Amino acid sequence: MDVTSIIESLNDAQRSAVAAPAQSMLVLAGAGSGKTRVLVHRIAWQIEVLGVSAHSILAVTFTNKSAKEMRGRIEDLLKISARSMWIGTFHGLAHRLLRRHSEQAKLPATFQVMDSDDQLRLIKRLLKNMQLDDSKWPPKQIQWYINAQKDEGRRAKHMQDSFDLYQQQMLAVYKAYEDICQRSGLVDFAELLLRAHELLRDNPDVLAFYQQRFSQVHVDEFQDTNTIQYAWLRLLTEGQDNLFVVGDDDQSIYGWRGAKIENIYNFQKHYPNHQVVRLEQNYRSTGHILNAANHLIANNQGRMGKALWTDAGEGELISLYTAFNEQDEAHFVVEKIRSWKQEGGQLNDIAILYRSNAQSRQFEEKLMTTGTPYRVYGGLRFFERMEIKNALAYLRLTSNQHDDASFERVINTPTRGMGSKTLDELRLIARDQAVSLWDASIVLLNQNTLSARASNALKGFLALINQCRSDCAELELFEKVKIVVERSGLILLYQNEKGDKGEARVENLEELVNAARSFDFEQENEENLSELDLFLAHATLESGEMQGDTYDDCVQLMTLHSAKGLEFKRVFLVGMEEGLFPSQQSLDDAGRLEEERRLCYVGLTRAMRQLFICYAESRRLYGRETYPRPSRFLREIPAQCIQEVRLRANVTRPVSVVTPKPALACIAQATSYKAGQTLRHAKFGEGVVLQMEGEDAGARVQIKFKTVGVKWLMLAYAKFE
Repeated sequence: MDVTSIIESLNDAQRSAVAAPAQSMLVLAGAGSGKTRVLVHRIAWQIEVLGVSAHSILAVTFTNKSAKEMRGRIEDLLKISARSMWIGTFHGLAHRLLRRHSEQAKLPATFQVMDSDDQLRLIKRLLKNMQLDDSKWPPKQIQWYINAQKDEGRRAKHMQDSFDLYQQQMLAVYKAYEDICQRSGLVDFAELLLRAHELLRDNPDVLAFYQQRFSQVHVDEFQDTNTIQYAWLRLLTEGQDNLFVVGDDDQSIYGWRGAKIENIYNFQKHYPNHQVVRLEQNYRSTGHILNAANHLIANNQGRMGKALWTDAGEGELISLYTAFNEQDEAHFVVEKIRSWKQEGGQLNDIAILYRSNAQSRQFEEKLMTTGTPYRVYGGLRFFERMEIKNALAYLRLTSNQHDDASFERVINTPTRGMGSKTLDELRLIARDQAVSLWDASIVLLNQNTLSARASNALKGFLALINQCRSDCAELELFEKVKIVVERSGLILLYQNEKGDKGEARVENLEELVNAARSFDFEQENEENLSELDLFLAHATLESGEMQGDTYDDCVQLMTLHSAKGLEFKRVFLVGMEEGLFPSQQSLDDAGRLEEERRLCYVGLTRAMRQLFICYAESRRLYGRETYPRPSRFLREIPAQCIQEVRLRANVTRPVSVVTPKPALACIAQATSYKAGQTLRHAKFGEGVVLQMEGEDAGARVQIKFKTVGVKWLMLAYAKFE
């Protein structure tokens, strides 16, 4: 390949990052600045120009979709296979390490990976075994606690006992959870990372091998790394000058799930010979949108600093809509969408972004009543669906009979006449004898204390798994999946389920067989594992991500967190109110408030051509009526970037709406009422005029009353004293 062809399409900043000598580098990549392009071309440059072996390339990202895209773009650019490169997610690559070195990692060769749902089920069973009331010890809270400890690299045995009874109990649950996972050969998502770090840390020969193999290490979305991920990277690159990271401190929005923005700041201390390159040219958004984003994020302290710019022109002003309430907000947004659709626009180009999932309901209802197709991003993925998870549990048991999470999931699915009493006995034996539920079943059958029905049901289940295990041993992967799905009784179970739902479940099970048939075994395998084990791991790791692309033309609804990494021609950023965005929990915490501002920055920079920002003067949320102030983030956007809009009336109000105490001008009307004027209504009592709009018979005034809050009143009918 001609060397110049690798960099000729890049801008100056991108070229300086791609063509730099082999050394540690921090690329501060602003939104829409081509960071993936830089990563791909950097890898191509290293292989073609610096002579680095493709076998020596490690590239880490956060989603399977990103990893697949990176792999495909490298293959297109270099015209070579990327199979020998380790390109994947942190969890995927950690899983690969543990499969190759399961013995050194103190794991059974057949260990299975649990997704979040299976982990929660296991915790619930553990609480029951420990006779802990789940109303006082919520399973989700314990799940969060356990994962948080692992993200920080803390094992239960290394944590000091506390005089705090709550902490003592949480630690006891953590220890019991670790024991049952080790005994059952189960690994959760957080455990993948922690165990992989411990593998490298505690086995110098293994660490030395990978340090020598991976002469170049690349990381995407570096600002999203947590403590254990960064520790893992530092081990791999210890004593070497070969860590190339791409990130943006202004887009660090996952602190609530363990991401440490400090990592991007500490990089410069831990890698003193590094180089910093800033990518500031934006290829996505217009000038007004970027100007708004730059001014907003400038209010955060301690930034590494950059300013996005574009040579694509200023574009349209950002439109600001003040809604009367959440229904009016939804009405405005959907009417705008319908107008664009009628003009020939694509619905896929439109996104509605909100801070809280609870906000989606009003938009969904309005979209449904108008017959506008939509999709809530982040819904259940294929591998998360109940029928698929049930089938996968059967498959896991054929690979590892001691997988307690899978055993408990399907022991009575379909129902076999196993009562709760029998299951309780199994759990008790498993707890007291420190064995798996499978071994506990054998013990219970040998005791000969079960009723004939329960005994036959349990024997039948064990025999089913053993028979599947035996009959599938020499079959191809899709044949194994087909036999297990059929023999499990799941097909018949869902065929008997009334309505379209049952039919859809059967179709999904058939699709699982197709997924197994098309599974790229060689792409995933370097560890000589069975196809089944690799397929099961693939299914679990895929289920940990948000829902991917859609091919239907429909409006996209999603939270701002889900929107990161995406772009749309037209974006509605809704619910811009104090207490909602920024969230109520962040108002008294400077660090959390800055993360909320970064989240707003992410929201603004999703828009390519048009951006609408909406807030409501009153909103019913979580069952109560509120009268919020406009978000402080609106005040941080320059007035010259914004135009106010109205849906029905041809009205323009001054942009002073975004000042701390809006002074809203009255619309021209033959009346003496003015904003700030005090009036008394015959029914509602004393109030202050906020604004007026409309003309003649349609004129109305908005008043904030002391007793009933904010109301709009038609002047033709209002009775003022």
